[in-house]
Amino acid sequence: MDNNGSSHEPNNNKRGIPFLVFFKDARLIFKLDALSREILGIAFPAALAVVADPIASLIDTTFIGHLGPVELAAAGVSIALFNQASRITIFPLVSITTSFVAEEDTIQRLINKETETDNIENETITKENVEAPKKFKGETDESNNVVAKSTFTSGDVEKLATGNMGINNENVTSSTKSKPKVGKKRIASASTALLFGTILGLLQTAILTFAAKPLLYAMGLKHDSPMLIPAEKYLRLRSIGSPAVLLSLAMQGIFRGFKDTTTPLYVIVSGYAFNVLLDPILIFYLKLGLKGAAMAHVISQYMMAITLLLLLMKRVHLVPPSIKDLQIFRFLKNGGLLLTRVVSVTFCMTLAASLAARLGSIPMAAFQPGLQIWLASSLLADGLAVAVQTMLACSFAEKDYNKATAAATRTLQMSFVLGVGLSFAVALGLYFGAGIFSKNANVVHLIKISMPFVAATQPINSLAFVFDGVNYGASDFAYSAYSLVLVSLVSIPIEILLFRSKQFVGIWIALTIYMILRMLVGIWRMGTGTGPWYYLRKGPWCYMRGHSLP
Repeated sequence: MDNNGSSHEPNNNKRGIPFLVFFKDARLIFKLDALSREILGIAFPAALAVVADPIASLIDTTFIGHLGPVELAAAGVSIALFNQASRITIFPLVSITTSFVAEEDTIQRLINKETETDNIENETITKENVEAPKKFKGETDESNNVVAKSTFTSGDVEKLATGNMGINNENVTSSTKSKPKVGKKRIASASTALLFGTILGLLQTAILTFAAKPLLYAMGLKHDSPMLIPAEKYLRLRSIGSPAVLLSLAMQGIFRGFKDTTTPLYVIVSGYAFNVLLDPILIFYLKLGLKGAAMAHVISQYMMAITLLLLLMKRVHLVPPSIKDLQIFRFLKNGGLLLTRVVSVTFCMTLAASLAARLGSIPMAAFQPGLQIWLASSLLADGLAVAVQTMLACSFAEKDYNKATAAATRTLQMSFVLGVGLSFAVALGLYFGAGIFSKNANVVHLIKISMPFVAATQPINSLAFVFDGVNYGASDFAYSAYSLVLVSLVSIPIEILLFRSKQFVGIWIALTIYMILRMLVGIWRMGTGTGPWYYLRKGPWCYMRGHSLP
């Protein structure tokens, strides 16, 4: 029981329906209390950081577009390939880094707090022992009203205080000797994340450099394509920045683990602003063309990586005391699970795009903007996912099950409200603004056909993405991976069958089913009280009634 009366241990005496926990304190969803402020304080900067990348890429693409259609198309293919490679390599690393750093940092804070409490108690006991012998020569003993001759002298008291009479001097000075110092932390998972980020970055550079042409062939470019040579040169130059990209993302995961999403935001915005500033100088003024665009990106990425590294060095000892302290096998195990998950998700989305492409250029032209808008909620929901992941990792490390339940349910409720708002915005935007994407009447007609699916699934998408953060925060990586593999195995044949029977509409129906299944596996885990949520089955009603958060 803490000072505010909220128990950190689950109540084993009460039983109920765990599924109802999703409606816990729903009346507080629009109240800006301490819990909401903590969630939004982490989520808002994280969401802005995620949005900064596509905005910078859009501006970057605008500069490249002035070079000509061939250069623009070549850069587009190379960027798509580079981003996909980076996503596969870094997404698992960032996800597990955030959880592991949050857990480790929380455990260290708890240990330091207990140590400080013990030191204060020892100091109090020692002071009482020192102050006890107050009867010196000539003092009056009040209990007997006589003058007592004490055997203690002022010199003896000095000896007692300094520990020369059998009392440990360490206890007397514990407040000055043993108080934990505020300074750098030793977070083994942070060092491990940087090690893996460096290795994966160098590996990605090597693969993209030496296998650039075969990979571009796999992307659909032919031997005689005018895009092949500029795309190959751009990809090889861009790959030089892979170590910086992966290290930057790994360090973002570390800062997220500290519940600090503001510092990475400032660095990212500054870095991309520098990229935009370099683009016209290198592309047009120095006449480097497409090479200049790649160089601007690489320079800005290394600037961001170095800045984040310098800031991180002020907070963490990056070199561990021993190699044994590195959590290499733990990273490999959980990173492998999330890699399987990423491949499954990527395959489903790629299959949907390839099926749309089979229908021809007009359906594909209508499908692409719809797909991008359909996934737009992920950019905003990702901020909430980061917040709940960090908070859950800390709460589970503290065994504060009340806080874990409250944070998870409140964030999921926020994501649903976000999704509903996006539904109305997307519906109005696509209905009145479909003509922005194309002047072709057939393309506009197909975009409007996809509008109900794109708009209606926004709450589903938001919940599905935030449930990912819930699973990662609870370190439920195995369930997150295996459940998504199962969802993909079910969704792939559904996509193919509906494509054959319903064509363009069938693809959107299949994608809707796919996201519903993703959301349901998240609901099932927490709603049934299994895995890390086992305690909800032992006493969920104590979490339904609300409590005072510390």
